[in-house]
Amino acid sequence: MAGRATFSVSSSPSSCIPYTITSSSSLSLSFSNRSALPVRISPRTNRFPGIYCSLSANDIKAGTNIEVDGAPWRVLEFLHVKPGKGAAFVRTKIRNYVNGSTVERTFRAGISVEEANVFKETKQFTYKEGSQFVFMDLSTYEETRLNESDMGDKTRWLKEGMECSLLYWKDKVIDFELPNTVKLKVVDVDPGLRGDTAQGG
Repeated sequence: MAGRATFSVSSSPSSCIPYTITSSSSLSLSFSNRSALPVRISPRTNRFPGIYCSLSANDIKAGTNIEVDGAPWRVLEFLHVKPGKGAAFVRTKIRNYVNGSTVERTFRAGISVEEANVFKETKQFTYKEGSQFVFMDLSTYEETRLNESDMGDKTRWLKEGMECSLLYWKDKVIDFELPNTVKLKVVDVDPGLRGDTAQGG
């Protein structure tokens, strides 16, 4: 018998909490406000990565994911400004997940900002085939292939068997994160020159 999961979702725009369901359970959502929030079911994995919602510019902080001009951005820095005259605003520095660019953006305090539904999945890097890096979901054995040209300089640290976090937005991989620590082995060192080593006093 299929399981049934029930969630109560707050109508407050800034209190949306992302969730993930990996089973084939049916999903029932109840809203305190009948203006239903849109729910996306991923056709790729039947996962429910979260609920699309907006948040107040006052709630923006470092680490918040927002959607600006149709692209996902991560907030790197923020500053709430209350000038002596005029309306308050929030000054931010944000980074584009897709192309890596960093810009400064200002939002009027209190306006609604769309939250970017960016979520992570852990995958194991298994091998490289041509110009593609192949990652595998160890629970489903599903493969994800990423083009080398889209992955940046971090690929030089990739080793077979390494578990990485793939970042998804609208069912597309937009970035990946390496483990916090990486073990490397020194295989070759240039011959030392006189004076390279420090002598104890």
